[in-house]
Parts: sequence; structure tokens; C-alpha cells
Amino acid sequence: MIIFKLIVESFLFAINALVINKVRTLLSLLGITIGIFSIIAVFTVFDSLEHAIKSEINALGNNVLFIQKWPWAMGGDYPWWKYYQRPEPKMQEMVEIEKRSGTVESAAFMFSVSRTAYFQNNSMENLPIVAVSHNYTQVMPFDLQSGRYFTRLESHSGKNIAIIGADVAESLYPGMDPIGRKIKVFGRKLDIIGVIKKEGDDVFGNSSDNWIIIPANYGRNLIDIRNIGCTIIVMAKPNISNDQMKDELTGIMRSIRKLPPRADDSFAINETDIISKGFDQLFAVIALVGWIIGGFSLLVGGFGIANIMFVSVKERTSQIGIQKSLGAKNYFILLQFLFEAVFLAIMGGIVGLLIVYALTLIVRAAFEFELILTFGNINLGLVISGLIGLVSGFIPAWSASKLNPVDAMRSNF
Repeated sequence: MIIFKLIVESFLFAINALVINKVRTLLSLLGITIGIFSIIAVFTVFDSLEHAIKSEINALGNNVLFIQKWPWAMGGDYPWWKYYQRPEPKMQEMVEIEKRSGTVESAAFMFSVSRTAYFQNNSMENLPIVAVSHNYTQVMPFDLQSGRYFTRLESHSGKNIAIIGADVAESLYPGMDPIGRKIKVFGRKLDIIGVIKKEGDDVFGNSSDNWIIIPANYGRNLIDIRNIGCTIIVMAKPNISNDQMKDELTGIMRSIRKLPPRADDSFAINETDIISKGFDQLFAVIALVGWIIGGFSLLVGGFGIANIMFVSVKERTSQIGIQKSLGAKNYFILLQFLFEAVFLAIMGGIVGLLIVYALTLIVRAAFEFELILTFGNINLGLVISGLIGLVSGFIPAWSASKLNPVDAMRSNF
């Protein structure tokens, strides 16, 4: 009951400090507000970025591996000279993997080049022409807005057909249904059989909205694919871990390429976990920067809270003397001023959080990016504010609790 009374009285004293000395209190709390805003704004932006990036990475599949010439890497030195002479993956290697593997559910082969596409007088430059084998949709599924995917016969025979992205459909075929019409690429005309559902850019700036997907067997009749970046994509069977699949694939690929036991691998087996770990390191560094920037503001805010509390102790010295003469214990006075300091700091922190929340609303309205102020970050802001108030208010509260009641009451005269 005493604690509850202390909390209520301390809260009222904090409100009173704001009402009576508005400018002084607000200026003193400005440091807390700026500090909390700096820290929570950084965390909010990068939590939202991290969520968006990991969502995009997870969309690639957490049970999918990519067999390529070049290994993925994030930061540090990249020894490109070790990988330059490696051969590109081949479609026949994908076929052998499907025959030999006991861990692979499905495999697909893909490569891409950029070309200009035409329809009548309309054209679009630098479009990704993505050539894929038949099982591509099993390992990297996508939704169609209209039309259909390739049949197995069309894929294997390399028929001159294409599936186009939504932006290609809108630009080259305005006001028309592109299904059944022609599109000219590589100087050849292809029949359009499908349109990919519009999805917009991902956080990496990539999108399938401007893709033209063609059968791999058609594409490799027109393009020299030895040095353009081919990929074998494999998906694990249920209850098979990526490590199990990776170990088996390493053995299969070494066997296919007839590598001696002491020879290094002439291929890379990449997984999305590499990207996630790289971004985790990046976000850790940025979070540290956020703490440093916000820390200086919080330090200034802490001194502001201490200043308010020292003035408050001085103004209420006679009141403290009266409380002590009526039997108030030292801990009662200590807690009273500590709670007041904590409440003042939390008020400054709440203002900082409200500014961050306003920022999220502005960003959502102005940009196609969902900025989210999470409950975790709200709690973090309130806890930091409270701790700053506790630390900053301890010395003034301690000095108030140690006042001699007789001397304190005399200060009123």
C-alpha cells in the first residue's frame, strides 16, 4: 500500500514539475526524447528491413540449394581468381543429379541474358530473358495472372513459346490480351502462353514483372551458355536437411566431373542461409552505430533529469523536513524522488516513441515499404528511459533522503 501511495505521489510530482516549470522541464527532457528517438528509429528501420529481406530470402526456399560456378559471399576479400576457371553447370549434370540423388525431391536448370523485346512498334530494352527447365516451378514457384505454364513436351522439345511478366504485358500490349500473340526476341518470334502475376520490386530491387521466361532447351539453341552464369536449383525431400543434401550433392558433382580426391571442388553449392548471416552481421554493426548515436543524446538527457531532480530537492527541502518529522523513513524519501525521476524520463521516452510512430505512418504513406514499430522496440524504449531516470535520479534522491529534518525545516525560514 505504501509503495502504491509512493508511486501515485511521485507521478503527481512529475506532472507538477511539467506544469509549473514547462520550459525548463521540456528542455531537460529533450535529450531523453532525442536519444530514444535515435535508438528506436534505427532499430525500427532495420527491424523492418531485416523482416523484409528475410521474407524475400525465405521466398527462395529454406530447403533449396543452388549449384553454381561462383560461391556467394558477404563482405571481406573475395578470391575470384580461384573460381574464374571453373566451368558453368550444365543441364546434363542436372539430369545426372536427378538420377543419382536420394535426397533431392526436384531439380531445375536456369540461365538468363538481357535482350530487347518487340511487338509491332512497341519495344522494351534490357529485359531479363530467363530460360528454365520444366521443373522450375517446383523449386521456385510463381503465380500466373493468366494463361498456363509449359507442358513437359514443350520444355523438352524447346518450343518457341514464352511466359511474360506483368510489366511486359502492360508496355508491349496496352489494352490487349497478350495470350496467343507473338513477342520478338533474339530475332525470333515466340508465342505467349502465360502472364506472370504482378508482384512489384523486392527489397533487392528485383522483380519478375519484367521477365520473359522461355524453355531452357529453346534458349540454349540460340545462346552460348558456357560463360553466362548457369544455375542448377535443387530442392530437398521432406525431412532431409540442407547439410545432408549438400554432402550428397558434393559427392555426386565430384563424381560427374571426375575430380581426383585431392582436387578442390570445381563448383559452389550455395544456400540462402549465407545471405541471412551476412545481413545479420551488417545489421549488428548498424545497431551498434544506433546505440552510439542515441547514447550521446541519452547521456545529455540523463544530466537533464539529474538537474531537474536537484532543483526539485532544493525547492522541496522544507517539505522533506516536515515528512521526516512526521516519521517518514529515509527509504520513503529516496523512493519518492527516484520514482519521480523515472516518471519524468519515461515521459521523455514516450514522446520519442510517438515521433517514431509518426515516422512509420509517413513512410508507409509516401513509400511502398512497411515500416513497423514493434512492441519489442516500444518496450525497449520505455525500459531504457526508465533506467536513465533511475540512474540520473539516484544521487539527488539519495541526498534528499539524508537531509536532517531540523535543518531541512529551517530552510523554509
